[in-house]
Amino acid sequence: MKSLCLALVLVLLAGCTGGLRIDDSHTATGQNSRVQYVVLHYTSADLQRSLDLLTQTEVSSHYLIGDAPPTVYRLVDENRRAWHVGVSEWQGRTWLNASTIGIELVNQGYYQTPAGRYWQPFAPQQIDTLIVLLKDIVKRHQLPLGSIIAHSDVAPQRKVDPGPLFPWKRLADEGLVPWPNEDAVARQQALFSTSLPSVQWFQKQLAQNGYTVPQHGELDEATRNVIAAFQMKYRPANYDGQPDAETAARLLVLNLQAAG
Repeated sequence: MKSLCLALVLVLLAGCTGGLRIDDSHTATGQNSRVQYVVLHYTSADLQRSLDLLTQTEVSSHYLIGDAPPTVYRLVDENRRAWHVGVSEWQGRTWLNASTIGIELVNQGYYQTPAGRYWQPFAPQQIDTLIVLLKDIVKRHQLPLGSIIAHSDVAPQRKVDPGPLFPWKRLADEGLVPWPNEDAVARQQALFSTSLPSVQWFQKQLAQNGYTVPQHGELDEATRNVIAAFQMKYRPANYDGQPDAETAARLLVLNLQAAG
């Protein structure tokens, strides 16, 4: 009898000390993914150097896509934070490492030549692979249109990637990013050609689009950098950072479309 009682006590003690028990039978409806945006980058390096930088230093990203062949490397689990954007802001949200998925594309970016800055084109197969990956991420995390952004969008004062040769229009055609209606752009551009809005108007519209930009009405370097970031995405033929009628038209149409 004493042996039976001792055995019972030991079983009860084992149950008390066997670790935390968690009941997963109830699930809250008030939740969504921690991921709010996907940020696109280029690596400014070849594949091996890119892998070294993104796995052996304090810089990282969730995915790296090679160029030849366009292999997808998963470097950080999506549930964990990768260190890919640094000081950043978009739509009023700051320090975006905690709420983004980072995708790096193997691409040298640009280098200076006697004739000016040369940008490396992106391999078509690399972009095809990126689109498949983006569609999967958007579906799994239920991301709304406008959630795929550039490093230069969230840090326009210090970053230019993925640069003016990145095919944003191709992503728009796949339903991944918003794009201004060209007929509406043409009508607005004709109006703005006769009367260009003020710098303060540009600053207000850029802020509405999501950018962090001064609101003082002066065309300073910070404002020009933000205008250039917008132009690289939506008017890459000319990204000089200067306010003009086409930039104004594209910006306004985008904002009107977003507002519904």
